[in-house]
Amino acid sequence: MKETLLISQDLSCLGQVSLSVALPILGACGYQPDILPTAILSTHTGGFGNNTFLALNNEMSRIVAHWQEEKISFANLYLGYLGKGAIDFWIERISDFRNTNLILLDPAMADSGKLYSGLDIEYVVKMRELARQATILTPNLTEACLLLDKEYRVFSINEIKEIAVELKEKFKLDSLVITGISLENKVKMVGLADNSEIFVIENEKIARSFFGTGDMFASSLLAGILAGYSLKESAQIAGDFVKLAIEKTDLTQDKRLGPNYAGALSWLMNKVEGKR
Repeated sequence: MKETLLISQDLSCLGQVSLSVALPILGACGYQPDILPTAILSTHTGGFGNNTFLALNNEMSRIVAHWQEEKISFANLYLGYLGKGAIDFWIERISDFRNTNLILLDPAMADSGKLYSGLDIEYVVKMRELARQATILTPNLTEACLLLDKEYRVFSINEIKEIAVELKEKFKLDSLVITGISLENKVKMVGLADNSEIFVIENEKIARSFFGTGDMFASSLLAGILAGYSLKESAQIAGDFVKLAIEKTDLTQDKRLGPNYAGALSWLMNKVEGKR
């Protein structure tokens, strides 16, 4: 029995991030995703104080063992925020999933030059190891710097293109997109796929910012790729989707709760359905 897609990341009980974003987006786009939760958090780690954190790595092993007994496999794998226990699990067990078509890794661990709460340099080292098993990588600029052991600073767009090439070569990736690049009052992304030139996509910068936009981007990027769009086309769709979701969000919305992805979901579904 071969399932289409397995998503493995945390479930934050409050805040539209990680699994609570990835599952409905990819489900609505028709992929019937299965899940392997890595942890349960009372809230995500951005701005809510001392959140609870229940690691599920022991249960993950039991779940995968049951799947193997039932001869269940997956065509595609999407890894997001993992946490310390789950990253060890995936480093050890990802070889069990090497028959997948693609492994998209969103190395969610840092932003704006800082690691997320509860993570340290040891976690970064492990993420570098896991990144070598990915086929598609979607780091923001901070995460790209950490993966390459570079100091985070303001880079020119040409320097970020060089970082993209470095990432692709170091981790032997099929493709990658560096997200969340704020330059010249624009939000840009830099992408690179096999047998194609580096591309730069930009959107107008919106004054408001929210947690969870990286999860929305990676999920909608994957929806586009699975529908048959190129990496560049999928990145443009994902960027437009995030922008539209922010525009659809009430002005009084607490940024910790994430943008209104549901308000833009029909647009994304139409894009995916139109390609398929």
